[in-house]
Amino acid sequence: MKNIVAPSLLSSDFSRIKEESERLNESSAQWFHLDVMDGVFVPNISFGLPIIEAFRRHTTKVLDVHAMIANPDPYINDFKSAGVDILTVHYEACPHLHRTIDAIKKAGMKAGVALNPHTSVSLLSEIIQDLDMVLIMSVNPGFGGQKFIEHTYEKVRSLKAMIDMAGSRTIIEVDGGVNLENAPKLVAAGVNALVAGSTVYKSEDPLKTIEALGNA
Repeated sequence: MKNIVAPSLLSSDFSRIKEESERLNESSAQWFHLDVMDGVFVPNISFGLPIIEAFRRHTTKVLDVHAMIANPDPYINDFKSAGVDILTVHYEACPHLHRTIDAIKKAGMKAGVALNPHTSVSLLSEIIQDLDMVLIMSVNPGFGGQKFIEHTYEKVRSLKAMIDMAGSRTIIEVDGGVNLENAPKLVAAGVNALVAGSTVYKSEDPLKTIEALGNA
């Protein structure tokens, strides 16, 4: 399985956290993807630290948290205490991005930066070597089930070229509208990690869907 698959738990049943975790534990997915939304940075509210802690209790897999929040800095250590392995913050929410990335790493987590669809990857040129991951949003953040933005392929190719030129090992992750049709194209463009919510949880066999995404 060559691709990292990170099922988006926003599409799961939070009333059955133990069962949902056990199902993913049995799958070939390497990561659990958790979207934290504050109703300020994005027009939706999802969940907070207690939900992350609950999933942490039921898995040893990587907890990949996407913080769609206006001011992540005060909560960095709280995310670490909740059991987060990778913390991704938004470029658009961090006026002092280098300081935020440094704080995430000092807290003992891997650090990622997410870019909204309108944000150019060129803005990361001065910090790309410090990033463990870049998350390209292929929909506007805030709600699941949106249509994939086709320009994402070119954006990924540009980011991949930047990473290669810098000699960095930065992972490229894509979130939003990922399915079995576009996953191979995304991987061909340079994506390493695929976030999938509706595609996994609305499929007849989520475990087979995860495996197919991993082999895309």
